[in-house]
Amino acid sequence: MMKRSLLIFILLGLFVHVSKAQDLWKIKRYEAFATIGTTHFFGDIGGFSQTKNILGFRDISFKQTRLNLGGGIKYRIVPRLNIRGGLTFGVFHATDGRGSNEPREMNATTTFFEPTLCGEYFIIKSKKEDSYLFIKGKRTPIKSIMESIDIYALTGIGGLGFKVKGNDELVSLGFTDHGFTAIIPVGIGITLLVHPNYNLGLELSGRYTFSDFIDGYTSQYSRSNDVYYFLNFTFTYKIITGSNGLPRFLNKSRF
Repeated sequence: MMKRSLLIFILLGLFVHVSKAQDLWKIKRYEAFATIGTTHFFGDIGGFSQTKNILGFRDISFKQTRLNLGGGIKYRIVPRLNIRGGLTFGVFHATDGRGSNEPREMNATTTFFEPTLCGEYFIIKSKKEDSYLFIKGKRTPIKSIMESIDIYALTGIGGLGFKVKGNDELVSLGFTDHGFTAIIPVGIGITLLVHPNYNLGLELSGRYTFSDFIDGYTSQYSRSNDVYYFLNFTFTYKIITGSNGLPRFLNKSRF
């Protein structure tokens, strides 16, 4: 009788422990994130013609690369799905100094801000997030690097507000010096769970825009709107969810 009671007690304890571990992601539904990285712009200034530029690889240039900074907040809806809102600031650069249109000698520098609302779907989900010991800050053995990695795809909607500064050659054409356009972000990212409270990651994402004037100029030979890419390092901080479902710092109660 005593052995049977002991066995039931142990099984009950394991059941409670596993159930608790499976629900640990609910404790930190909110995440604040910051990003820093490079911008890669593809417009009508600069670049090689399609006949000289298979798949567009020749248009990737360090000379055109600039920086962006961003941040925002995420909310975990279910274990494999986040929704996030973000705001990014940065600079694009376009120049005819390299490409098929060097004689035009046009240059443009575009400053921008970009609000977005995106969903993140985890293609691969780290097993560490379901580890009770990891959430409590205890060291856990790493059997495989994949146990510490999340891989996700993202897409959503957003907008781009921009202001263009052009050189004399561009200004003489009566260029468009500012505007706002809708955008569609699409990308993929990888996150490394290094601590229960924060993650580090890398994200590559592109934007299809509904404007052909982000560099202030469109050519009569243009067949598509402008596009741009971000390659960003990410830092994510996890925020404890309060009993009222809000971030803990907005909840007076403690548990």
